[in-house]
Amino acid sequence: MPTLKGSQATIHYEQIGQGPDIVWVSGGGGTAGSWDAYQLPYFRESFRNTTFDGRGVGTTRCDLPLPWSLEDFARDTAELIEALCDPPVALVGLSFGAGIVQQVALDFPELLRCAVAMGTGAVSVGWTWDYQMAEIEFRKAGGRLDGMMAVTHYAAMYYPARVLGDRELWPKLRDELLEYYETDTNEESLIAQWEPCVLFDQRDRLPECRVPLHVIAFDQDVQAVPQDGEEVAALAPNAEYHLFEGMGHCSIYGHTHDILNPFIKGIVERYL
Repeated sequence: MPTLKGSQATIHYEQIGQGPDIVWVSGGGGTAGSWDAYQLPYFRESFRNTTFDGRGVGTTRCDLPLPWSLEDFARDTAELIEALCDPPVALVGLSFGAGIVQQVALDFPELLRCAVAMGTGAVSVGWTWDYQMAEIEFRKAGGRLDGMMAVTHYAAMYYPARVLGDRELWPKLRDELLEYYETDTNEESLIAQWEPCVLFDQRDRLPECRVPLHVIAFDQDVQAVPQDGEEVAALAPNAEYHLFEGMGHCSIYGHTHDILNPFIKGIVERYL
């Protein structure tokens, strides 16, 4: 498995396909493999796709003590782009990955042609803060979620009710989630990757963002409520806001990837 020795972390990455560069940034607990099943088969024919394990998850290693900031994760991503790609690139992220995308756009705008941020916000407040902090404090107190208990807990955060009630689709998604939650990946990464999600605040800096930023929100998203995405788009002067009906936080995985993949491709092709 290839690795890049960065200034603060040794980053495990994968590259597949040929063409202009798309770099994919996974959400909290996500790995380089998060995009394998539903995105890379679609994009590999037209683009060189770079995926990676963020610090705190998978085989990427960082010896610096916690907490790590969103700026730290953005630096790792920028170093990966500089070393492995032909910038400027298209940068696409979901959830925590979207926050990293926005931070790269602010700190390293010269590396990006465009940015796509899905299920995102500019700051953690209200329900978003309460939910994330409850998870973090639960882990700090020694709690953990495993197996089907984790599957049922997180599935309700990832997918709309109609997906959970789909008697053909749900068993497939359930088995995919169970395969992930039977590992320790979520538990090992949660504090390291979720704390930056609650401690960041980009509201003062987003007005200076000059990278074309496409904010994708989902009207059934209970992890990153649509209003949070609206705020990002309102603050960033070159932002476009796209709201998709009937989708949840992780609908791009196994639910509506056939809709979102062509939409993302259309955005990227405008700039690359």
